[in-house]
Amino acid sequence: MNTISMLLKSMLFMGIIAGLLVLDLPTNLFQTSNQVSAQDSLGSSSPANSTAMAPSKPGSSVRPPASQKWGVNATVPSNIIPQDSSTTVWGKIRLGARGSVSIPNKDAGLLVQSGGETWRQYRMGPLVSYSGWIILAVIVLLTVFYFVRGRMKISAGPSKNKVERFKLLDRITHWMTAIPFCVLALTGLNLIYGRDLLLPIIGPEAFTAVTVAGKYMHNFMGFAFIIGIVLMIILWARHNLLDKYDLGWIKAAGGMLSDKVHPPAKKFNFGQKIIFWLVVLVGASLSYSGISLMFPFEFSPFQGTFAFINNFGSNLPTNLEPIHEMQLTQSWHAILSVAMIAVIIAHIYIGSVGMEGAIDAMWDGEVDENWAREHHAAWVAELKGEPEPKPYKGTFKSPESHVAHE
Repeated sequence: MNTISMLLKSMLFMGIIAGLLVLDLPTNLFQTSNQVSAQDSLGSSSPANSTAMAPSKPGSSVRPPASQKWGVNATVPSNIIPQDSSTTVWGKIRLGARGSVSIPNKDAGLLVQSGGETWRQYRMGPLVSYSGWIILAVIVLLTVFYFVRGRMKISAGPSKNKVERFKLLDRITHWMTAIPFCVLALTGLNLIYGRDLLLPIIGPEAFTAVTVAGKYMHNFMGFAFIIGIVLMIILWARHNLLDKYDLGWIKAAGGMLSDKVHPPAKKFNFGQKIIFWLVVLVGASLSYSGISLMFPFEFSPFQGTFAFINNFGSNLPTNLEPIHEMQLTQSWHAILSVAMIAVIIAHIYIGSVGMEGAIDAMWDGEVDENWAREHHAAWVAELKGEPEPKPYKGTFKSPESHVAHE
């Protein structure tokens, strides 16, 4: 129990880190600059005399005009139109002053968008550090869980009978989603950590080739990932709705903490349903934000989203600059990617070394009948026309006392 408590506390700690990753997003990224109008951005008043001092003695590399005496305040020539001092002009530009331009791209009137530096500091600071800690925490927790719990084996032992669990189209859909995601994850992580981790190992030339190839793979694999998500919705959405067995599965912690506990479930248990909806919903947001980054300045996802949220009492900015949209989109894309990678790492563990017989479902489509009865008893009963099992009534450490089938 102490070990299980430790694991649960560690998982809670990992969730807190994930929350900090989002909460540490600088508020400046959700606020527009204090911009001034084009009329106010360039004033016409200026002092009669410049505050610039001529060099105090000869020998300086900066020499005054021939009419200017050494060490005397410079005067403003009468044939030059007075302008604001450089400090005032730069200060307004630095705060987001927008000038007028004659070219079609009116956004070119904004010379400096101060949020860029805020975004860069967030991108190179909290985003990098928290992302690394989250991924590392998941790997460490799963490693500890494996050595404490061991591999979840088939309690009744393998049987000689097989049950078809997934047809060919189901398996194609799974791998069409899984393989592109792994490529997307690796190439995306390279953009965040490659310069620090990979570049020193393989050198600049190889790193350049890998990164450029990864960029193209990331872009094109994204569309395969989208197709996989669409097929998943068509094939599996109806099987991933809540049912009467889900609460029992939660009480039993999915049977992952005891070899004696086997809560019945239909084709997908509650844990698999969580994975499914996370992949669908987070994957959809990742896809949209990724396309927005592939075609910059063509979409404005946050302006419309903030306007909708403001209907519920919020006061988020809705007059976002195009470059501001890109910064928010990149940050959102990275945060969702890290969360998705953490979840999929756990999914890969359960489906491979963590559970005996699980990989067969997506390998050849057939699973051991004893495995199917222990993890998806309601589905097997429906498949074979047997009586429907009762929902699980025990706890995560004690099996229920009644017989599984009525």
